[in-house]
Amino acid sequence: MKTDQQFVITLNRELGSGGRTLGRLLAERLGVRYYDKAVIEGLIKHFNIPVEKIEKEKGRPHNWWTSFCDAIVPAPTLDLSDDFGLVTADKLFRVEKQILTEIVDAESCVVAGRTGHFIFRDHPNKLSLFIHASLEYRVQRVMERQGLSEEDARKAIARVDTGRENFTKHFSGTSRYDARCYDLVLNMDKLSGEDAADIVFDYIRKSE
Repeated sequence: MKTDQQFVITLNRELGSGGRTLGRLLAERLGVRYYDKAVIEGLIKHFNIPVEKIEKEKGRPHNWWTSFCDAIVPAPTLDLSDDFGLVTADKLFRVEKQILTEIVDAESCVVAGRTGHFIFRDHPNKLSLFIHASLEYRVQRVMERQGLSEEDARKAIARVDTGRENFTKHFSGTSRYDARCYDLVLNMDKLSGEDAADIVFDYIRKSE
């Protein structure tokens, strides 16, 4: 990846691994924007439904969409209805992809999650990262940052892991844990966010 040209860094991460912290540090050091919730905000604008509803429903296996269609209210500025007036999961993904593509076409940035590694797999100037950590590390971090008990932290991690994997597998055809999808994979167990950012920048420097 060349930092003197327009670029995109895609970052997939496990809940509690510190991936969000790393993404923000990378964006700050590079002087670019960090995007994750921006995509969700775009979906809210188009579908007029709460963020919690989108996040909850997106994570279920694909057949969740049948029961979800009735809750969708397409925005009048974007025609997402099929012949029966219902929105499909594929069309929701297309909107998400459209929003991400518009962002990446406009500026260099760091994009967290949202199957960015798949959407921009053929981008001429990209770096794809996967950030993970041991379950014990993640549980402790989620407990501290979200004020949860160990049991609730483990449940939250399991729920998010399953949801993200279901979504990624359906739309990319691959597992989010497949290291072949990424340029660099980092285990955060013994790394601070700054340490990890140093490693990524060293990788960028040597690969330019």
